Amino acid sequence: MEHSNEESIMDIIRKLNEIDFISPEDIPNIDLYMDQVTTFMDEHLEACKRMDDDKILTKTMINNYTKNNFLPPPVKKKYSKEHMFLLIFLYYFKNVLSITDIQKIFRPLTDMFFDNKSRDVSLEEIYHTIFKMERIQTDNLTKDILRRFKHSQNLFPEVKDPEEADFLSRFAFICLLSFDAYMKKQLVERMIDETLSDIEKEKKEK
Repeated sequence: MEHSNEESIMDIIRKLNEIDFISPEDIPNIDLYMDQVTTFMDEHLEACKRMDDDKILTKTMINNYTKNNFLPPPVKKKYSKEHMFLLIFLYYFKNVLSITDIQKIFRPLTDMFFDNKSRDVSLEEIYHTIFKMERIQTDNLTKDILRRFKHSQNLFPEVKDPEEADFLSRFAFICLLSFDAYMKKQLVERMIDETLSDIEKEKKEK
């Protein structure tokens, strides 16, 4: 017997809640070679994969990030803890934003905080703060997803055929989530453009 819409969505939500963000304490305090970096990412972000053969971060990806100035180059072929923080941010951003937008927001981040002891906060403190915020956000998102799901189940009461009703409920739910993702992506893109504009303005004023 096939799962109902409700059983399916609850199963998906359970799997999403299994996705664990990388705790700051899990990141090694020693510098890592490239192979160690990719192995660490694969092990800790495996639950994020859609397909078993999906790649989290490959050597080619990391080399390209360095060539395009997203990521400071390794020192003697080794990546520091700060490199790891940036790579984790990059992993999440690359699933949502264009390469150009990632570059826009990453350059000021690395310029200001990478290996910079004179700032009020370190890159590690930034990562730690955002890590805690993400855990809270996951709980809030789960509640919001369930609310949208329940709403989508009652949009077509006139449809009597169970197969058609099931499809339309799923389609409506996908539309609700997609529109939400679209609006949030628009907001992120505009904030990136504003941030870049403000930084350029400050530079000119100096």
